[in-house]
Parts: sequence; structure tokens; C-alpha cells
Amino acid sequence: MSVENQELRKAGLKVTLPRVKIYQILEQAGEGDHFSAEDIYKLLMERGEDVGLATVYRVLTQFEAAGLVTRHHFEGGHSVFELARDEEHDHIVCVKSGIVKEFNDPRLNELLNEIAESMGFTVTDRTIYLYGVHKDADEK
Repeated sequence: MSVENQELRKAGLKVTLPRVKIYQILEQAGEGDHFSAEDIYKLLMERGEDVGLATVYRVLTQFEAAGLVTRHHFEGGHSVFELARDEEHDHIVCVKSGIVKEFNDPRLNELLNEIAESMGFTVTDRTIYLYGVHKDADEK
């Protein structure tokens, strides 16, 4: 049984071809890659897969509900998806092109924990989005 099938079943989802294909795209994403529903749809079309955009949205919503993916909502209504994982990381978003990169900086993590502790808190979760313009923004 493939990894995709195992993950879908473990999440309580029936194994269907669209779910497997969408999961594979997310799984094969490069380090730090994030995809919108439209990005996934375009990749499926390029691969000759007959999966509609509405199906992509529906599957991603099911994956999110099952805890398989994390959805990030950015300013301007831009949403992207990535496979859910335990490691903490933050995001920087290009306001021109929509490029999303992730980063994890131990110095930032330490500083945020120090700030929280100085205020009597223990950090249990966090979300940091930085916005800027990527050097290749005009190429997109």
C-alpha cells in the first residue's frame, strides 16, 4: 500500500484517485513550497489528470478537516496549503507575486520565547507572516 493511501486511510478518508493525486502533489513539493488550489489544479492539468477545480477545493478542505494539510490565509484573500507537520516555521509572502517562502530561525524562536516568558507566558503556538517584495516578483 502506498504512503498516500496509508495517510488517507489513517485520516479516515476514502482513497480516491483525486485525493491520491492531490496528496502526491503536496507530498512531492520542494522544501518550503506552498500551493494554492489553483496551483494544484494547474499541475494536475499539466499532468493530464481530469480533476476539476471544484474537486481540488473540496479535497483540500477535507484534507484540512482531517489534519493532513495546513491552510495559510494571507492578506488579500490569498490562501495556500502545505502538508501538516510538527516542526515550527514562519512564512514570508511577496505582496506582488504571491510567492510564499518559509523559514525557521533559532534566534527568532529564542527571542520570542524570552519575550513570552518575561510576560509570564509559555508559547504553545504561533503564526508569523512577513510581507515584502521578492526579488523575482516581476518575473511571475
